[in-house]
Amino acid sequence: MDEVERAARRVAEAGRRAAEHVARTGPVFGRASSPDGAVTVVAVPGGPPREVRVSPAALRMGPRALADEILRVSRRASRDAADRAHRSLERVVEPEAVAALAEIGFERAPDGDFGFPRGVR
Repeated sequence: MDEVERAARRVAEAGRRAAEHVARTGPVFGRASSPDGAVTVVAVPGGPPREVRVSPAALRMGPRALADEILRVSRRASRDAADRAHRSLERVVEPEAVAALAEIGFERAPDGDFGFPRGVR
């Protein structure tokens, strides 16, 4: 067996283990809320928001401010989902496979900064 075949088998095995893990645990979601709790977003890694909840108080922000807040919270929820995907998959696949998540844009949150993009709290 040559190196390419071995690599292909490792990729296939990692994919199988990841698929089995997701089948057991369900999809990975991230969640974030604005500091005042007026906006809450649930998202998947790299995808659009799955759920956006806006409190009556948030409606007083005005359309532009509310849109900006939803976008900020959505980015945090997506980052949270990516971090959860890392933590979930690192239990069942090789470290190289988990590292590949960051290479395609699903970065793990730095320690102490769980769920928040750099510079946003």
